Amino acid sequence: MSDRSAFEPLFTSAEMRAVEQAYPGYPDSIRELMLRAGTATAEAAMRRFPEARALTVVCGGGSNGGDGLVVVDVLRAQGREVLVVDAKGGERELGSPDVIVDALFGTGFSGAPRADAAALIEQMNAAGVPIVSVDIASGVDASTGEIAGQAVEAALTVTFYARKVGHVVAPGRFHRGELEIADIGLSGGETACKLATLELLSELPRRKGSDTKFSAGSVLVVGGSPGLSGAVCLAGEAAFRADAGYVTVVVPRSLLPPVELRLLEAVKRPAPEDENGHLTVEALKLVAELEPRAQALALGSGIGRSQGTREFVRELLKRTTLPAVVDADALFELTPGKWRSPVVLTPHAGELARLLGKESAWVNAHRLATARECAERFSAVTLLKGADTIVASPAGGVLVCEEGTPALATAGSGDVLTGVIASFLAKGLAPERAAAAAAIAHGRAAQLIEPQFGVVAGDVARMLPSAISRDH
Repeated sequence: MSDRSAFEPLFTSAEMRAVEQAYPGYPDSIRELMLRAGTATAEAAMRRFPEARALTVVCGGGSNGGDGLVVVDVLRAQGREVLVVDAKGGERELGSPDVIVDALFGTGFSGAPRADAAALIEQMNAAGVPIVSVDIASGVDASTGEIAGQAVEAALTVTFYARKVGHVVAPGRFHRGELEIADIGLSGGETACKLATLELLSELPRRKGSDTKFSAGSVLVVGGSPGLSGAVCLAGEAAFRADAGYVTVVVPRSLLPPVELRLLEAVKRPAPEDENGHLTVEALKLVAELEPRAQALALGSGIGRSQGTREFVRELLKRTTLPAVVDADALFELTPGKWRSPVVLTPHAGELARLLGKESAWVNAHRLATARECAERFSAVTLLKGADTIVASPAGGVLVCEEGTPALATAGSGDVLTGVIASFLAKGLAPERAAAAAAIAHGRAAQLIEPQFGVVAGDVARMLPSAISRDH
């Protein structure tokens, strides 16, 4: 096992303030920290944009504005031409800079900027030159990643000591640009949110010489409906590629022939279906017979939304004693219940919106809050898909994974993720860690595909062994 941590802290504004207050000599030490922060920002700006001779530094009030004034001093000492814009004094003229330094708001900002500040942010974004943000792009809530109004579009953000939640959770993550973390002498601090890293894959159980195909991880995949047989095949293949030793796939009886042809290694079992080829509650008996030889359940890939299927899903989740990952149409009209075993829900923004009775736009604007709300309401670990995959626990903890790539925006990608989570659950990982590790493996597998063009979900599944087995 690696000695490097599988998790990095993601600080909220309050958590970061506690770290600063614990620094020796606080509050008198604030000036010392400010000098280090401003110097680090100026040096990073000069490294990143060495040809920049003229810079405009936009300073707000408070510590962030103080950091900006230190930036001014350091830049001028290095022979740069610097224009200072005092936002709190109502100044608006940006001049003709090569680079703008954004020291308008800091990590304590929340809500929407006032009209005058919003106009200044718009002016900075429209200047057509790179912006370097001090600590976090102004307008982004550092504690949530939410943006309630205008926000700076930074090319580079220089933050201090550690990442903030708003650096990695969307929509804030899309405003940070490159992220540089500067050491200014702070230490310690506890956070509710953590960034899951590639090191988490080093913790995955590896097969031992004494393992059988069942003890290596046995997964039961249930899903499929007419026109969607590929989804259940992708989930089954991904479970194998994520190192499960045995996979059983339950599909409607009429789907057995195409699934037999597409998915060679899995055991296939035909289940009762209605006149339209969808699973019905009569399939519960077959699943119950198969459960004793499985260690995890993957439910939902391609399952469809018929009334009988919805009844089947609800009853199965009430009865099963297997840890379960629930995806796709199995989430449709899902109601909170008392689960007999751990449940992992894997919605995208639209599915989460339906679960919570909200609009997709609301979920996209409040990703952290809605993932937490879902985890609490459904008493289930909730994995909200996205470039910033969020894994929220009913107990309140949050893991964020950012190994994704735009190549994952392809049909069937979610089914592959479902299979990976099920494999990791079958290997005995706790639900939160299984979901986070699967998101990392899934994203890493997609990154390894070359070229990053025309990627399909099957490509991601086939790269999983390389992603998981690499030295980290």
